[in-house]
Amino acid sequence: MSTNSYYGQDGHGPFELCDIGTLELEDGGALPGCQLAVATHGTLNAAKDNAILVPTWYSGTSKIMEQVYIGNGRALDPAKYFIIVVNQIGNGLSTSPHNAGAGQGGPDFPKVRIGDDVRAQHRLLTEKFGLESLALVVGGSMGAQQTYEWAVRYPDFVRRAAAIAGTARNTEHDFLFADTLIEAITSDPGFRAGRYATSADVAAGLKRHARLWTVMGWSTDFFRADRHKALGFDSVQSFVDTFMTGYFAPMDPNNLIAMAWKWQRGDVSRHAGGDLAAALGRIRAKTYVMPISHDMFFPPGDCEAEQRLIRGSEFRPLKSIAGHLGLFGVDPELLAQLDAHLSELLATPVG
Repeated sequence: MSTNSYYGQDGHGPFELCDIGTLELEDGGALPGCQLAVATHGTLNAAKDNAILVPTWYSGTSKIMEQVYIGNGRALDPAKYFIIVVNQIGNGLSTSPHNAGAGQGGPDFPKVRIGDDVRAQHRLLTEKFGLESLALVVGGSMGAQQTYEWAVRYPDFVRRAAAIAGTARNTEHDFLFADTLIEAITSDPGFRAGRYATSADVAAGLKRHARLWTVMGWSTDFFRADRHKALGFDSVQSFVDTFMTGYFAPMDPNNLIAMAWKWQRGDVSRHAGGDLAAALGRIRAKTYVMPISHDMFFPPGDCEAEQRLIRGSEFRPLKSIAGHLGLFGVDPELLAQLDAHLSELLATPVG
């Protein structure tokens, strides 16, 4: 087990560490004493029917979910709902390569899938909170992958689902994108097959990783419109060096790789022998599919093809030139669209 001050209550709290016991993993092995970092907002009502689950995305924690998506008067209003944000395994707050014990630290961390996260979350929600259903599961990017997994794996538990900027089955094209993100880190000689001493040893790899995210995470239109300047950066280079590199530099490289491996293999069709239509046909939740118009990781066409396979679902694209990283909350118009759609979804009666 190593330490990394980045992953603490000061920067990402408050959150509670919940031990869910041993989690058997789909690809073999187990996480003994698996801990999920959980942040809650609002109060669970007596009927226990106002709970909303928000899973996290790649590199993100419960803090950014709180800052960008949750608030009084917002769709995710803690005055109305009990909002549970669960940090995915591997993100640095929950059990992850950098904090795992029992010989599972660093590159020895076992392979964890989206399905493992969702089973862990289900155990948490049923055992800790006594829930039998969720009013809504909503997540972006890898959070959308978990949202789809929830709706397919536990169709009677999820009443409504909102998948933002993510797919139910990852595409080969997106798998390749993620490969380049991984290779940017692992090709750094300081990575030492995952046995570096600190993240600083892999600074060059993390900077390459940040540059790739700059290219793919934002859109060409974002830079053409000088949106980076509106955020306070006088050039694209300063945006890369200060904002993007500054974001990734303190993170643990093995944590990022564990999440990327999981992201690449997100696929609900595993529940139906590879038949995506059959898997999505299991969904009973009222589902909104909400890609971001200029997203190059999960483009609207990929999302719409899946939406057509979900009974009673609606396609609600979010228009923003920010692209995939519009998820960061830099575009107020995107957030306004999202709140409107989520408010409508939450007001929709479900059987």
